[in-house]
Amino acid sequence: MILLASRNPILRWSWIPEQWDSRIQPALLEHIQLTLLAVGIGFLLSAVLATVALRYRWTVGPITLFAAFLYTIPSVAFFGVLRTTALGLSIFTVLIPLTGFTILILVTNILDGFRSVPAPVREAADAMGLSPARRVLTVEVPVAIPYMINGLRIATVTTVGLVTVAAIVGQGGLGALILDGLRRTFWTPLTIGSVLAIVLALTFDLLFVLLRNWLTPWSRAQRS
Repeated sequence: MILLASRNPILRWSWIPEQWDSRIQPALLEHIQLTLLAVGIGFLLSAVLATVALRYRWTVGPITLFAAFLYTIPSVAFFGVLRTTALGLSIFTVLIPLTGFTILILVTNILDGFRSVPAPVREAADAMGLSPARRVLTVEVPVAIPYMINGLRIATVTTVGLVTVAAIVGQGGLGALILDGLRRTFWTPLTIGSVLAIVLALTFDLLFVLLRNWLTPWSRAQRS
């Protein structure tokens, strides 16, 4: 057992420079690409759904129920079902489930953000003669920004983790390293993939915190 552990350590440092250009860096870039695409598309769809829900209040329930249904589908099952369709092993097989998982988080946060705008603020904007579009852009959106960024923050960190599962259909980014390590009982790629996925999630989380503080300087003043 000791001899086996010495031959197959948790991390073989020489493997990193050997495989960086051919495997590690491409996997990391693919992971980032899939995450940003899924969250970006999810945010656009969620913004449209939230706009409809705010305009037609009776649609809030059906939209939320639909988003919750997508969120509750097991990721492995979702990937597997799409794998058997005409999509095959294409990038869309991964993006559709990943995007679907972000919608509930993003829609609810966008709705909460606009609901947080005090009624007197809206009334004051109307009294100043602002058009509905200008009121939304200059009054309501700034108030809702912290909620929207928190939604993006949660959705992005969650998606980083889900992308690793997508390795089962050949589009997993860092998950491909993890899966390869498990299949071959070779712990180094598994360790590298896991550590980089954690670092990537923490990096995105920090970036969204910095973005929120930059876009809402008044919130920093209130906290201090």
